[in-house]
Amino acid sequence: MSTRARDRLGGLAAIAGIGATEFSKDSGRSELRLAAEAVRAALDDAGLTAADVDGMVTFTMDTSPEITVAQACGIGELSFFSRVHYGGGAACATVQQAALAIAAGVAEVVVCYRAFNERSGRRFGSGVQHREPSAEGAALGWSLPFGLLTPASWVAMAAQRYLHTHGLTPEAFGQVAVTGRGYAATNPAAWFHGRPITLADHAASRWIVEPLRLLDCCQETDGGQAIVVTSLARARDLPHRPAVVAAAAQGAGRAQEQMTSFYRDDLTGLPEMNVVARQLWRTSDLTPEDIDVAILYDHFTPFVLMQLEEFGFCGKGEAADFVRAARLPLNTHGGQLGEAYLHGMNGIAEAVRQLRGTAVNQVAEAGRVLVTAGTGVPTSGLVLSVEG
Repeated sequence: MSTRARDRLGGLAAIAGIGATEFSKDSGRSELRLAAEAVRAALDDAGLTAADVDGMVTFTMDTSPEITVAQACGIGELSFFSRVHYGGGAACATVQQAALAIAAGVAEVVVCYRAFNERSGRRFGSGVQHREPSAEGAALGWSLPFGLLTPASWVAMAAQRYLHTHGLTPEAFGQVAVTGRGYAATNPAAWFHGRPITLADHAASRWIVEPLRLLDCCQETDGGQAIVVTSLARARDLPHRPAVVAAAAQGAGRAQEQMTSFYRDDLTGLPEMNVVARQLWRTSDLTPEDIDVAILYDHFTPFVLMQLEEFGFCGKGEAADFVRAARLPLNTHGGQLGEAYLHGMNGIAEAVRQLRGTAVNQVAEAGRVLVTAGTGVPTSGLVLSVEG
């Protein structure tokens, strides 16, 4: 896809199945088993069998190889397998790669998956413990010696500048946290089911790295999520209403680094997400006013505000008021702040439920959903829609 021209992928593929494990803090089983359980659940949901699958896509960070998951699930020959880099930025790109394979005729049914024991095993929030010599490691070398060792510390740099530039206080971030936890409170699958928070709770939570408090940071989760993608024509014959891939995009900005793009001219936005936004709007022929639900990657609250601004839902510095006014249903599953941190894959599943009309916090007549992947890194996004 060119950032300058409308692509031809929209409308050719659809999500036909979704499946997940429970979301926990100690799964008690291997990441491979989590992946296999999620894949089987997604195939069951789609009304398909392992014999139907001929493609698989996952993250470079996933520890369960495509061929190993295929063996565990009884999947046979594969004609397509792929991985996407940059952590949570890969989420929506897994569906994009599946759709590309289907549109090109190199695969007919592609399963996208992500599974990890991110709480009981490797905890991303603990920061950089060891880095092999690489270009990425060299880039981090400009930040680590100064104490910027964790994702929270990296995001805090941009968050502080955002508040200063727009004359805001950390309460601006609290609007996102309260919204996500409010939806999670009514979602039985969410870790924080039954536990909403208030702005006072947000303000009372401890500092992690100023201006970020505990409730500005997503949780750590064990679990797995899988998505089944096939052609729209085939999806029409399966049990559920197809979630049509109306547009899919990846994006990296100028002077892009992984979470530490501190040498840009402006730290108050997310240029990589703007690249994605321009492509999604161009390809789908939609505008922000056409979106019924937004599922925005919320590993840290400040970047949700910046995403709303990059997509044009509001002006620069206006996103906190936009969220406070509830002008757009946002992260109706509770997001990664409230439901689970599954590198954004559970957000794609929520978008599918909204389009099917089966979400716990269902938005009436939801027909178009925007989904985004990880921010601060090269990223991706989707516009999913009902057919017609």
